[in-house]
Formats: sequence, C-alpha cells, structure tokens
Amino acid sequence: MPSKRLSVVVTRRLPAIVETRMKELFHVTLRDDDTPMTREALAAAFATADVIVPSLSDTIDTGLLAQAGENLKLIANYGAGVDHIDVATARQRGILVSNTPGVVTEDTADMTLALILAVTRRIPEGLHLMQTGEWHGWAPMALLGGRIGGRRLGILGMGRIGQAVARRARAFGMQIHYHNRNRLRPEVEEALEATYWESLDQMVARMDVLSINCPHTPSTFHLMNARRLKLMKPSAVIVNTSRGEVIDENALTRMLRAHEIAGAGLDVYERGAKVNPRLRELPNVVLLPHMGSATVEGRIEMGEKVIINIKTFADGHRPPDLVVPGML
Repeated sequence: MPSKRLSVVVTRRLPAIVETRMKELFHVTLRDDDTPMTREALAAAFATADVIVPSLSDTIDTGLLAQAGENLKLIANYGAGVDHIDVATARQRGILVSNTPGVVTEDTADMTLALILAVTRRIPEGLHLMQTGEWHGWAPMALLGGRIGGRRLGILGMGRIGQAVARRARAFGMQIHYHNRNRLRPEVEEALEATYWESLDQMVARMDVLSINCPHTPSTFHLMNARRLKLMKPSAVIVNTSRGEVIDENALTRMLRAHEIAGAGLDVYERGAKVNPRLRELPNVVLLPHMGSATVEGRIEMGEKVIINIKTFADGHRPPDLVVPGML
C-alpha cells in the first residue's frame, strides 16, 4: 500500500517545470501570485504542513516555529542562504532544514564580474546618457573609467563563489588576493594564483577592488564596518553579491559621498529592499535588485535540489543538503 503523500507548502512562485514536478510527487500547495506570504498565512502553513518550502523573503524565527504543528518535520529552503531561518531552534523542535548549495555559484560569480566592470568602466552613466538622449558624440575625455587588468582583487570569502570569481578575474588579468576563515589547500591556491592574507585589515588596505563573497553569520555582521572601510584606498571599489549585512551600509554611503571610496557595486542590502535612499543619488554606485542568481537555469536547478531533498526525506533518509547548526 503506497505511503501517504507529503503535504508541502511553497511560499513563492517557482518555475513552472518545478511546480509541475512537485504536483506529481507531493500534495503541494502553490502560490497564485509572486508576493511574500503574510505572517498569518505562514503560521497557518506551519500548523498543518509536513514540509515548508520557503525562500529568502520569509522570516522563520522562534515565534513562527513555536506555531509549528506536529506534522512539520522539514523546512526545504529554496536557496543556499539560511540566515532568515532560526536553524538551531528548528532542530531543537525536531524540524530538519535543508538548502540548495552550489547551484548559484557560477551565476553569482558572473554578476560579480559584471558589477566590477560596471563600476570601473562607468557603464550605467553611459547608459543614462544614451537613454536620455544627452550623448552628443565621442570625446577623448568623456566617461573615463579604469582598466581592470593588473588591478588587485581582494576576495572576502573564498568558498565556491569566491573561487569562481577568482577564476573569472584571472582571465581579465587581475591579481587575486583573498581572506578566508580557513586557508585554501596549496594546490587550489596555486591553480588560482591566489595570495592569502591572514589579516583582513592588511588585505583591505592594499586592494584596488574588494569583492564580498562570505555568508551572513553573527561573526560576519558588519565585518566591513566603518573602521575597516576607512582602511580602503580612496581609489578602491567595493562589490557585494553576498549578503548586505556584511557591510555597514550607512558608513559605506557616507564614505562614497565623501569620495573616500571610489565606487561600489551592490546587489544586496543591509535592510533588504529598504535601500538607503542616499545610495540612489550617487553616480559612482551601481545598484541591482538582488539578481545575482537570477537565471532560468539556476532557478530550475534550485527547484530540483529542493525536490531531491524532500523526496529523500520522504523515503526515510537524511536530505543530502541538510543544514547543521554551527556549521554555516
């Protein structure tokens, strides 16, 4: 006799091919519109479902977990980052948490290089001239940017994405430097031609471009604080495609306005969609709406990982992408 199909609630719209496969495998509740679920709707889902499939826009804290019903045994996150989920409390309540690591690596690394080029070559300023009809022809001194070949790139966080950024940057002729919680193996360093800095302060002070590629954890909150940002060269550029909370956004804004940092390319923000309005006014800043992983291929692969995690759990096994508290 076949086992009961799991009751699965998905909190956001997913690619059609992913939703179709979920309907084939599970008793799934999908969204009709692509907006975040209300707190009340999330609480109702937590009270009845076997599995919840949340995303970054859902805050799953102690209060919400306290309303979980006895059937809820898995939170299969649609995304690699889980800083919006209280993983420790979930595990204490007997609820497993899984994620989708590795899927967004190449797409996010592509976007990191795109932001580096956009800021250093002043692409948005040129685009604005063309869109407003204010361009009147070529001029020798117009929109002079900087060549990235030969510049020192400092990578903060040398995991999958950081290494993918390094591979791309080497192809552009950049010198690779990095700071990481753990030093890479010698053969990996050699392949990337990467120089390790044990001191983040010393690295930051010497880089031409700084790329943030570490996760948001209690130890990385405001890792780039006002003191450390002031160590950067006035000609340096900072790019963040990881998590906004790693940078003190107010301090960064003040320094950009004062021309103490040459420019910034940001895809993520400290307060989510509530972007510091003063950042929008600055011509030396490129702002994107958290689209670093936004490719069709990437979103489908994320969904496939979610399905594998749920299906493995339904079969009585440990989800392959289980998140372990303290190992983030």
